[in-house]
Amino acid sequence: MLQELELTSSRVGTEVVMVDDIPFPPLIKLDKPLELHGYGITDIEIHYLQIKFTAIGVYLEPEIVAHLQQFKGKSAAELAGNDDFFDSIVSAPVNKLFRVVVIKEIKGSQYGVQLESAVRDRLAEIDKYEEEEEEALEKITEFFQSKYFNTNSVITFYFPAASSTAEITFTAEGKGDSKIEVENGNVVEMMKRWYLDGSRGVSPTTISSLAKAFSTHLSE
Repeated sequence: MLQELELTSSRVGTEVVMVDDIPFPPLIKLDKPLELHGYGITDIEIHYLQIKFTAIGVYLEPEIVAHLQQFKGKSAAELAGNDDFFDSIVSAPVNKLFRVVVIKEIKGSQYGVQLESAVRDRLAEIDKYEEEEEEALEKITEFFQSKYFNTNSVITFYFPAASSTAEITFTAEGKGDSKIEVENGNVVEMMKRWYLDGSRGVSPTTISSLAKAFSTHLSE
């Protein structure tokens, strides 16, 4: 399970990575260190104005590079448009963590509905949306229902490699952490894909960032 996060700023002289004025540590230490491999934002355009909602950091074990060798030599543009590449990231047997920081405050229920809809639609497409998946999604929606996402609130998704479960943690300034464990493997996979689906990911900037980073990693 996700322990209290120990954040460190020891990598290559860089204390933090700024994503739209929000700091992300380059390294998070759990049982194994996880490196910040990609980052971006979620946003929407309303009346020609770009409204930014969250900043995202995708943390992965460095060993993930060994599971992506078939994409060696590909450019960032080629990787960004390659769904097989992102499928390989999702399925790679390494610990994964998504750190999502709120930019524009919203109700937790709004975020929960977005997550539920995205996961349900993906499961329905492959005929894996059954009663168990519905129940798991209802619990996630209920978890977010009572929350209010103030600016700088943090949602953390932790996906341990050793199991098909996930742990979601919500942290708001001045309040303790709230946590929920998701035990349905199908729902867990589609939560990963919500952020890591190359052509349909919720954050195209994060997809581009990951493609650029791995294009470099795989050429070393």
